Amino acid sequence: MNKWPIRWDLLFRYRMIEIIALWEGRLTTNHLIKNFGIGRQQASKDINTYLADIAPGNLVYDKYLKGYKPSSTFTPSLTSGHADEYLHILSRSEDMNVTFADLNMGFDNTSMIRPVTRNISPQVLHPLIQAIREKKRVDISYTSLKDGQEVERIISPHSLVCTALRWHVRAYCEYANDYRDFVLSRIRGIPDINDKLVMSKAQDKLWSTHITVKLAPDSRLTVNQAAVISNDYGMKEDELEISTNAALIRYVLDAYNIDIHTLDSNPLGQQIIVKNFNDIKRYLNYL
Repeated sequence: MNKWPIRWDLLFRYRMIEIIALWEGRLTTNHLIKNFGIGRQQASKDINTYLADIAPGNLVYDKYLKGYKPSSTFTPSLTSGHADEYLHILSRSEDMNVTFADLNMGFDNTSMIRPVTRNISPQVLHPLIQAIREKKRVDISYTSLKDGQEVERIISPHSLVCTALRWHVRAYCEYANDYRDFVLSRIRGIPDINDKLVMSKAQDKLWSTHITVKLAPDSRLTVNQAAVISNDYGMKEDELEISTNAALIRYVLDAYNIDIHTLDSNPLGQQIIVKNFNDIKRYLNYL
């Protein structure tokens, strides 16, 4: 994608052209009009520019469909061609329709269980973003789940992390003398930005430790059941490799519904296991 100096707004529209054409089999100017709020003339220009400059020959006009369809030589240029790209568009459009009920985003046959929403105050998030950008320390009031007490902490934040269930900030904690995860919804008041940070991302050893989690169907499943699970997760030879860092490994396992404390549970419930558990368990014990 780097070979084209494309503005972000145009890149999004060109990607939409490619994704809709590939997965719905029909692209019209209405797709761009409804999703980007542009005029028909601009939408037509975007399609023509995509065909002229980005992917010549990828689409052909079908007068019976009254729209463009992928050609027999269609090759993804701005996308990977994976189904997740289309499904993510559907989920984002559904989420927008919940917020802006009067909009017609063009996807009427989709229903989505919205991600878990935590109570995150803008007054909390804004200073943290600023502190990360400017590499500064922050004074926060934090409520621990352990005892429910509000405590004062001085942290040096370096990254915001989104997991399946929450947002948290990864930061060096001067009280713990180590790096910790602070759940955004448990920060009270308004964080106070002060001088430059003490410890940076580069000094976060767990964050800098790159690891690979290897997942496999539960060995107690039958051969046929294991084949179903392997196909579900796109495994190759009954194995799925996930690259991450040691600080995020617990959240990766949570995303795949793997509970390391219930390894003796019903295999149909958990379905997949960590194949290289002995290689990564030291990081789980540390966390």
